[in-house]
Amino acid sequence: MDNNGGLEQVLQDGNIFRQLNALIVAHLPTMTPLNVEAPPNRLLELVAKGLAAENNGTLRGVSSSVLLPTSYGSIATSRTPSIDFSVTHLKGASKTLPKHESKQLSEHKSVVRCARFSPDGMFFATGGADTSIKLFEVPKVKQMLSGDSQARPLIRTFYDHAEPINDMDFHPRSTILISSAKDCCIKFFDFSKTTAKRAFKVFQDTHNVRSVSFHPSGEFLLAGTDHPIPHLYDVSTYQCFLPSNFPDNGVNGAINQVRYSSTGSVYVTASKDGAIRLFDGVSAKCVRSISGAHGKSEVTSAVFTRDQRFVLSSGKDSTVKLWEVASGRMVKEYLGAKRVKLRSQAIFNDTEEFVISIDEANNEVVTWDARTAEKVAKWPSSHSGATRWIEHSPVESVFVTCGTDRSVRFWKESV
Repeated sequence: MDNNGGLEQVLQDGNIFRQLNALIVAHLPTMTPLNVEAPPNRLLELVAKGLAAENNGTLRGVSSSVLLPTSYGSIATSRTPSIDFSVTHLKGASKTLPKHESKQLSEHKSVVRCARFSPDGMFFATGGADTSIKLFEVPKVKQMLSGDSQARPLIRTFYDHAEPINDMDFHPRSTILISSAKDCCIKFFDFSKTTAKRAFKVFQDTHNVRSVSFHPSGEFLLAGTDHPIPHLYDVSTYQCFLPSNFPDNGVNGAINQVRYSSTGSVYVTASKDGAIRLFDGVSAKCVRSISGAHGKSEVTSAVFTRDQRFVLSSGKDSTVKLWEVASGRMVKEYLGAKRVKLRSQAIFNDTEEFVISIDEANNEVVTWDARTAEKVAKWPSSHSGATRWIEHSPVESVFVTCGTDRSVRFWKESV
């Protein structure tokens, strides 16, 4: 997308081919036939809005009919400038992340499989193998940790899936939480309604939906499933769209995680076949595939840096890696935390100065200096079983861990 002519060519050549449409629909018979014109044009407009919002620090997304608190969904002011991770020769010692302590907040009735913070950091949700979703209000968590016995941070519990929860995401501006599960469904919950226990909207896929990610506009969402091709849904029309140039050879892995970039101009998938794949957010073309990103092991997570220039990935080869989007080359490798069984993640803290992940062997939370790749901290997870998921607030130095011991723990800096 270097110029208008090139962009038009991408939109023409990258529109989802009818031949592939016929093939995919044959394998996914319940899906809506693909619209080959509307999504790229609409997504192009939304990417432009996303870039404008990022540059101006204004609200993410477009107008919504849902009435919201004035602060909900706003882009948090970055606590530090974007870091240039491409610099390889660094001077100075690694930074040290202040010690954190954790407190158990709640329990599910079975393994807690995932967690997600809202864009403004005011809420987070957890999903369990017991099919339940719990929603917590962060200010009330802090009140409870400060000794307020009247604080009740768990504000909603939703029950509407028939199988374990795999992933969740918050709408960029509306009080909507989506969840994906092994029951092949994506469900929409309005958490502004105190009595709501069930979803008000359901997308029925044909595969186990392993991961979901809202477009920054909130008008589209991505689904990573047991099918190797990411599914793009129009939230309003229920239509499903698929990339036009997806490789047809050697691709047979389910998608462990799918994530949009901050503007929606690109998205990434982490796959069981060991590849990281980058897609143009307008044309849905696969623009780069990094095969064997973690050797012969599956890739369990992949997330963008705020500036979209890099992707942080983790794999079952016990490594965390940082990749340059433009070239596909690895620029950093973070070692010293074993992960070979669970689908655990590697994440940035809110300032992107540190990378955080889980050491399965020692059941520890491990932290590296993001620029030097030096391990700078490790803390006992305090979970009695293995830690399955870790998720950091986008706006402050707090994070959540979820365990096979059914517990949810909230971490903050020690006083």
